[in-house]
Amino acid sequence: MGNIVEDVQSRFENNKVKALINILYTASWISNKQNMFFKQFGISPQQYNILRILKGAKKPLKAQEVKDRMIERSPNSTRLMDKLVAKNLIKRSPCENDRRVVYIHITTDGLNLLKSISSDYNLDILKNLSEGEAEELSDLLDKLR
Repeated sequence: MGNIVEDVQSRFENNKVKALINILYTASWISNKQNMFFKQFGISPQQYNILRILKGAKKPLKAQEVKDRMIERSPNSTRLMDKLVAKNLIKRSPCENDRRVVYIHITTDGLNLLKSISSDYNLDILKNLSEGEAEELSDLLDKLR
């Protein structure tokens, strides 16, 4: 891994196509690495994202707010939350004033799980980049979007 031309054994019609394929290929590579990492904790990267959102909020959030803050906005966020409820990592509470609103809380078990996961797990993915290169990459990705 390290050269998109060699990794996918293909040539590209121009550098913009090459860059796009490289972004997609790298996103898949990162996703696979994260799936493998979180497997040992019995959660997915998306479930980890939900737990981090709730921890960072420091208060219960509406389910829709959690969905809106997710990095990977998927239509199955309710199912992801169902699995976290089943594992006692989050809990749901209905809103007293509006039956349509559900608040999501992180539990003590959820907080303890987050404490057991190294906060620098992503650094391995970025180990080949200097701080300056990481900043440049982030700026380029922001420009792309």
